[in-house]
Amino acid sequence: MFLGQYHHTLDSKDRLTVPAKYRELLDEGAYVMQGLDKNLMVLTEAAFQVVYKRITQMSITDPLARDLRRLIFSTAAQAEIDKSGRILLQKFLRDLVGLGSEVILVGQGDYIEIWSPDEWQKRMSRIQDTEANAQRYAALDLTTGLPDAGLEAP
Repeated sequence: MFLGQYHHTLDSKDRLTVPAKYRELLDEGAYVMQGLDKNLMVLTEAAFQVVYKRITQMSITDPLARDLRRLIFSTAAQAEIDKSGRILLQKFLRDLVGLGSEVILVGQGDYIEIWSPDEWQKRMSRIQDTEANAQRYAALDLTTGLPDAGLEAP
């Protein structure tokens, strides 16, 4: 599972050193693509295949489905991890989201997000507003009871 935050610097060839904890989860391969916010997403091969199958099952007669296909497939790039644990972040991807040489990697459970420090700080300021969060997340079921423990949501 991808968890935590890591601050990294791209090298002179625009390669990103992937944290060791993340590297082992990407040994089957990875895909980098534009995220749904002003960020990049790194998905494992298996996660990308799930996304691929779901999107290709959508009707191409639906304009929203076509736009989603464009967003995902036109920005997706297969990323190989080199022997030093680095992946290349292609220029067109960096340009799409305004990445410079400093980046923040953020674990999202089954994928990784890559943010510019400025954009990540803006996002963190927004999601750390406790008053807004109480309203923003009220409709989400964040029950922490384990299903096998016989606990039920209130």
